[in-house]
Amino acid sequence: MEENSEQLRNAMRFWATGITVVTAAYEGMRHGMTVSSFTSVSLEPAQVLVSLQQNTRTHDLIMRSRAFGINILNDNQKEISDKFAGRIADEENRLSQVETFKIRSNIPFIKGGMAHLECKVVTTIGSGTHTIFIGEVLEVVTSEQPAEPLIYYNRKYRTLSES
Repeated sequence: MEENSEQLRNAMRFWATGITVVTAAYEGMRHGMTVSSFTSVSLEPAQVLVSLQQNTRTHDLIMRSRAFGINILNDNQKEISDKFAGRIADEENRLSQVETFKIRSNIPFIKGGMAHLECKVVTTIGSGTHTIFIGEVLEVVTSEQPAEPLIYYNRKYRTLSES
């Protein structure tokens, strides 16, 4: 089993993904984590999903609040991605010293991203060590500043190039 897990981890490094930070808030607690397991599910109704490891603080806050935010990062936000990817312990306040804003609720959104989606949880699916959260998109805010997405491939950040 452990061998299959490591083989999957090695194979997945060849899947290029954009980078998001998922944020949540509940009863005064705020937290977030870098997530590449994010995708659109439906346009009508507007829904997205994220997959989060169950033993994280962000997972707990989403389970309690039944809401989450998606921050799609641009290529100038590598430090933000690293900060929320666990280079700072899960127990510490990763949102300290990060400029945030709110859209509708108390969910913190990270300034400077390419797009921000405020979502309410409509479905949860537990599987293995993770929970898939399907969220209805309540509000979308996009940046008016031109930017390129932050891409992760083969354990490194990458940039897009036109062919």
